[in-house]
Amino acid sequence: MSVRQSLLAILDQGPCYGYQLKHEYDRRTGATSTLNVGQIYNTLERLERDGLVRRGEADERGHVYWQITEDGSLEVARWLASPVVRNSTTRDELAVKLAVAATLPGTDVAAVIRAQRVESLAQLHALQQARYRGESAGGPEELAWSLVMDSMLFAAEAETRWLDRVEERLSQHPATAFSLALTTERPKRGRPARVDAA
Repeated sequence: MSVRQSLLAILDQGPCYGYQLKHEYDRRTGATSTLNVGQIYNTLERLERDGLVRRGEADERGHVYWQITEDGSLEVARWLASPVVRNSTTRDELAVKLAVAATLPGTDVAAVIRAQRVESLAQLHALQQARYRGESAGGPEELAWSLVMDSMLFAAEAETRWLDRVEERLSQHPATAFSLALTTERPKRGRPARVDAA
């Protein structure tokens, strides 16, 4: 999970307290995916449990600084050296929704696609209009923001192209061509029948 590794990578630069980690994470991701402080502390506690960070003493303001361990630094190095492997199976909500809708008898899939297209285009437009509003224009924070924004923009563009493709494929067949009724075939696995003790 990138939040866990991202926090570790920040701590590899030096000890931080929870809210400081949140601030550093926001700076380095362009604040495009924000974390709440509770999530930060839960992650820190799991990292501590796994021996990747250790909790320091509180300073005069009550800030508890967290420090990375040697194992934590090794984990950061492994993460940075490893490619992100995209899972070949999808749990993408939109893809699953359209696949299910296309096979449900009586569903107006074209209406589902139209509604999604309106949302996807609005998101794409918002991303195209987004401008960096940070304090250090042209600096590393703007670069971090633009990298994340570019990824989101390209994903939104791909989604609208994919919707075009879905619409095109479905238009080549009658509306009922892919409707699936419930099967009468029963799966071999499942919850066993409950037997009441006499």
